[in-house]
Amino acid sequence: MVSNSIKKEILTDFYNVKRIAVLYICTGKYSVFWDEFFSSAQKNFLQGHKKHFFVFTDNDKLRQRQDFDVTFIELKKLGWPLDTLYRFKFFLTIEEDLKNYDYVYYINANAMIVSEIGDEIFPDPFSLIGCQHPCFYNKNLEEYIYDRNPDSLSFISSGEGKDYVMGAFIGGKSKAFVKMCQQLNINIDRDYNKNIIAIWHDESHYNNYLLSNSYKLLSPSYVYPEEMSIPFLPKILLRDKNKYGGHNKLRGIKNETFIVNFLKGFINKIKSIFLDNS
Repeated sequence: MVSNSIKKEILTDFYNVKRIAVLYICTGKYSVFWDEFFSSAQKNFLQGHKKHFFVFTDNDKLRQRQDFDVTFIELKKLGWPLDTLYRFKFFLTIEEDLKNYDYVYYINANAMIVSEIGDEIFPDPFSLIGCQHPCFYNKNLEEYIYDRNPDSLSFISSGEGKDYVMGAFIGGKSKAFVKMCQQLNINIDRDYNKNIIAIWHDESHYNNYLLSNSYKLLSPSYVYPEEMSIPFLPKILLRDKNKYGGHNKLRGIKNETFIVNFLKGFINKIKSIFLDNS
C-alpha cells in the first residue's frame, strides 16, 4: 500500500506544484510586521504551490505559536548591522531543510504582498533572482552604490556591473540559493575578520555575487517603498519604518553613533537625488 506521504509527492509532481521555502527574519521590534506579512503572503504569494515559512526570531510569544506551515527558529539579536549582515549564516542553520524545496525566497520583515505574485518569479532558466533597486532602476552604472572598497570581498570596481539589486527580496532555485549562502557567508566572515563591513552589508555582497552568476531581473514592483512614488505597480510593498518608530527603534539602537548618522544622511541624499531626477 502506498503511504500518504508518497501519494502527496506523486500528486505534487503531477500538478507541477512547487515546494517553496519562505525565509523571514524578525528580531527585536521587527516582529510587529509578522502577522500582516504572513496573511498577505498566504493570500498573494505563489498561490497553488506548497509554501512553508521559516521565521527567525527572538520573540518568545511568536516562537510559542503554532501557525500552520510555519517553523519558528530561535535567533538571538546580535545588534545592527550584524542582524542583517549575517543573514546568510542564519539561513545555513537550516541548510538541510532548504534542500528539500524547489525554490527558496527571503523577504524583508517590513514587506507586505499587496498583489498576486505567481510563477513569473521563478528564475528558470536562470538560478537566482535580483530586484532592481527602486532608487537606481533609471540611473547610470556609475551612479550605482556598489561597494568600492577594494579590500572587501563585496568590491565592484568602477565600470563593472550591470544592475543594482535590492536585498529586500532575493531567492531562486534551492540548490543555487544554498550555494550562494555558503559562499557569501565565507566572504562576510573573511571581511569581518579583517574589520571590514561592506557598505550596504548583505546587499553589497549579493550584488557582487550576481556579477558571476545567472539571475532573472525583476522590476522594482517587488521592492516598492511605501514612502516613494515610482512608475511601477507595487507587488511587494516595503512598509515605511518611520510609521513604526524608525530604523533605530526597530533595530534597538539607543544611542546614535557617527556611522549611523552618516548612513542616514547618505540614504537621504540618495532619495533626494532620485526625487530630483524622477
